[in-house]
Amino acid sequence: MVAGHFGIAAIVKSREKAAPLWALMLATVWLDIVFIPLVLTHRETVQPIHAGYGGMIIHANYTHSIVGMLALSAVLGAMFLSRLGRRVALVIALVSASHWVLDLIVHRADMPVVPGNFGNLPYLGFGLWNHPPAAACAELLLVVAGAFMYWRAALNVSAKAGRNGKLASLSAAMIGAFGLLILFLDYTS
Repeated sequence: MVAGHFGIAAIVKSREKAAPLWALMLATVWLDIVFIPLVLTHRETVQPIHAGYGGMIIHANYTHSIVGMLALSAVLGAMFLSRLGRRVALVIALVSASHWVLDLIVHRADMPVVPGNFGNLPYLGFGLWNHPPAAACAELLLVVAGAFMYWRAALNVSAKAGRNGKLASLSAAMIGAFGLLILFLDYTS
């Protein structure tokens, strides 16, 4: 669910104009950014179960636990608080949290409630990756909706500024094109 995360950032940007797009894009993958060094140090792992899209069980027992996600999202929001203000910092924290919600939909039951799954609570995940075409369609919908909503909002901003909207259209086209490329590469890997 890489491309879908970026679609969410574009959707949020279309509604929250004060939030920088780059910060929203960062927020959508923040949990995975923190995940990478934990994988490199073997604190979290990836277990392939088949080749292709969604073909792994991700043991992200810290970054992708509910409690871990809340803590990491709060840290990211706090990093933007003094520079961008309370509202934008909260939006960035919520976009970071949206990563977990989207992952809940596609992951198999491999997401713990608390870091390290202390207490042996049930793992969470609805398993849409068990149906790769359906998962890809959900991501495609998020990418297309994000690019479209961003385009409409950017055209509106351009019109208010007395500009022709070419840059708005180019930006939205790039969001859509790169989102589709990421989805294609992920799906065909």
